[in-house]
Amino acid sequence: MDLGLKGRRALVCASSQGLGYACAFALAREGAEIMVNGRDAAKLEATRARIAGETGATVHAIVADLGAIEGRAHLVAQAGAVDILVNNNAGPPPGYFANWDEEAWLGAVQANMLPALMLIRSFLPGMQAQKFGRIVNITSAMVKSPLAPMGLSTAARTALTAACKALAPEVAADNVTINSLLPERFDTERQQNMARLAMAMKKITYEEAREEIANSIAAKRFGRPEEFGDACAYLCSAQAGFISGQQLQLDGGSYRGLV
Repeated sequence: MDLGLKGRRALVCASSQGLGYACAFALAREGAEIMVNGRDAAKLEATRARIAGETGATVHAIVADLGAIEGRAHLVAQAGAVDILVNNNAGPPPGYFANWDEEAWLGAVQANMLPALMLIRSFLPGMQAQKFGRIVNITSAMVKSPLAPMGLSTAARTALTAACKALAPEVAADNVTINSLLPERFDTERQQNMARLAMAMKKITYEEAREEIANSIAAKRFGRPEEFGDACAYLCSAQAGFISGQQLQLDGGSYRGLV
């Protein structure tokens, strides 16, 4: 299927690795011009070269810290007009409610809510003017199924989801869609780190920790990053213009709710 992405300009935030990388690669493979983003210049350049080399796409690297006002301003200035915005950023580690002071809560909001909203605010007028825009927020399955240890991340990402749900109907007539992808247990660097945390907390081996995590998913396996990237590419496609304000869970069938 031709997704109608050839020549489209896509900015994928926090895309030097993990799910952000998977989205950038999938969009590049479909013919979009890609801007990858991260804080480590050397790592980001390696990402840019790899995607360009494997897909033949035009790929640019923009070094910027999404959590800083000046970083976002630099990102917006360097990106120029975009057709597709994929919002992504690392979340806070798991912890305990009793240990989270006001600074911790503000830090979560400044990492997992405000950067995405401010980037949407910057790029949305251009999308509306050209009558095409695709905005995809990478959040978490815990937006719908909260767990106490991930409270910081869940709260900030849920607030982002609510703000975008309210905004989506306001821009739908301009052929601008806003959707969220809610991942659960994809085989990325983050899940490797989570396994190491489980090792330390439970005094088990890395292999045992990985198996325990995989078994918590209905599909009994980790998600593959390329599966996630392909879902993102479809939501950015011409064919997905009638899908907006949705939260698509990619969780191996684990979610037990109806909505």
